[in-house]
Amino acid sequence: MDIRLLRAFVEAADRQTFSEAATALSITQPAFTKQIQQIESLVGTPLFHRGRHGAVLTAAGAELMSEARAIVDLATRFEARAKRVGDGEEGHLTIGFGLSSIGVAPRAVAAFRVSSPRVSVRLEDMSSSAQVDGVRREELDIGFTRLPVPHDLRAVSVLSDHLAIAHPGHWVPPADDTALPHWLDEHPLVRLSVGRGPGLAAQAARYVADVGAQPTIVQEADDLQTVLALVAAGIGIGIVPESARNIAPRHVGMRRLRGASASWKVGVVWNPRNETPVVRSFLDALATLPPVEA
Repeated sequence: MDIRLLRAFVEAADRQTFSEAATALSITQPAFTKQIQQIESLVGTPLFHRGRHGAVLTAAGAELMSEARAIVDLATRFEARAKRVGDGEEGHLTIGFGLSSIGVAPRAVAAFRVSSPRVSVRLEDMSSSAQVDGVRREELDIGFTRLPVPHDLRAVSVLSDHLAIAHPGHWVPPADDTALPHWLDEHPLVRLSVGRGPGLAAQAARYVADVGAQPTIVQEADDLQTVLALVAAGIGIGIVPESARNIAPRHVGMRRLRGASASWKVGVVWNPRNETPVVRSFLDALATLPPVEA
């Protein structure tokens, strides 16, 4: 049954005049009367007593009113929710992020929650390579990953990050870049395992190759917090993202590294096949945030 007929039925019962009901539904009275006639034909019995004083429900009309009203209310709620979903104001997002984006991803989510409180958001901490795989398989809606990404995905740069030497207080790297390769060779290196951070491992390898250093790796760890804890304990130095200062122990120093191979862009990444209204709404909200430097 056409929901418009049920709306006409309910509106006529509430207004008790066809003319007021027609005005409320923004249609002409002849068109409204035709809708009432159609629903009465479908039911097979009159639903209203018509008279000079308006329209009053018949016994059959009263019997059917509660179900008709429930259906109309449900349809109204559905239409309102469908519009919110279509406008990206309601739904669900799964967002990946890594250490380089720890300064922007939670901030973007917090701002998005204010503008779209009906969207539930889950944040997943994972490497850039794992995020790219998740976005490509549509298991992640959005990722904050190092750039560039494969051509079948879309990305917008949001910040830059840099390699830095994490060092214990008693091992201070030289300020002179020309002395740095020799200093790196003289100090044991603690690094994040390649499996956990392949992007960082490749970036660090390019840097030490470019400067001609050959540091000795004495320990690997599966997360940066452990790398930094080992540095704090004096086990060695680490080559880490400069943004790791946000989680570094108090007595770990950071010395930014310079050069083309010591910096990279971090961007928000999504799959064009999965560009849902809520994904687009998040990207629009992200575009309003001021730029962040890692």
